[in-house]
Amino acid sequence: MFGPAGHLYVYFTYGMHYCMNVVTSRDGEGSAVLLRAVEPLVGLTRMAALRGSSDTRLLCAGPARLTQAFAVGRSQNGADLVGGAELFVASRRPNRSAPVVAVPRVGISAAAERPWRFVDSGSQFLSRRAVSPDGGAPG
Repeated sequence: MFGPAGHLYVYFTYGMHYCMNVVTSRDGEGSAVLLRAVEPLVGLTRMAALRGSSDTRLLCAGPARLTQAFAVGRSQNGADLVGGAELFVASRRPNRSAPVVAVPRVGISAAAERPWRFVDSGSQFLSRRAVSPDGGAPG
């Protein structure tokens, strides 16, 4: 998490799951964003085998599921997500009519005043349903 921006920070949590973050600041400064979920578009057969599940909606819905579906472990820690070929962040978002919205984070009780979870409000692939800071549906 203290590496250069655009690199992957992988850690083991609760003694059972890997999670991954994208480092967002300069080298030596701790700043990162947790990757919670993605909409799987390619490689679904491999992801299903890695996850032991064929439910497309749940293949990558949640930080631990996501790392498992992408076969991410400690060896990917520090991977360059901007210039790398094995793992990378795409530079475009598929055409969507629903906006990206900021909502409270998952599992943090004092998160309502800091809506730092950014989601595609129309996505069916979220780890948890998006709820706006006022408790209603976002948008």
